[in-house]
Amino acid sequence: MVALAAYTARSMGSDYPRPFGAAIVHSRTGQVLVRALNNVAREFDPSCHAEVRAIRKATRLLRKTSLAGYTLYTTCEPCPMCMSAALWSGIDRVVYGATIADANCHCDQIRIPATEVAARSDMRCVVDGPVLRDECCALFTHPEMVRAFRNWPTRRKTRPIVSR
Repeated sequence: MVALAAYTARSMGSDYPRPFGAAIVHSRTGQVLVRALNNVAREFDPSCHAEVRAIRKATRLLRKTSLAGYTLYTTCEPCPMCMSAALWSGIDRVVYGATIADANCHCDQIRIPATEVAARSDMRCVVDGPVLRDECCALFTHPEMVRAFRNWPTRRKTRPIVSR
């Protein structure tokens, strides 16, 4: 997860800083198969979340739709779309850093926990997190990201909703 946070942090020096990064890693060997960053703005595609992009890259690389035997690491708890994609791909495990509530302080989120999406599914997947939350939350508060959030169409316009 430290390597993923560092990989994602490198985007802070680009024209498109992004706090959302994902990696798919072989569950047994720990070998990284693919990494991806959120690319919504650059591709003008609201489905280009880091997790979905990583799943797409991995299945293309492996030339199959199943990612059984792999773990998805992500800098932020997967939204329902991303968690659903992980479930449909057969990922064994999802490990996330920052929570949906953490991200919601900076940009709008669908506040349904990844564990709830997994629990309501017929597909099995272990969800672990938050892991290295402080390191992943730092991506959201990096000065370049704070500046970039001002131009995001989904930036928080009101006070964040805090679940109790």
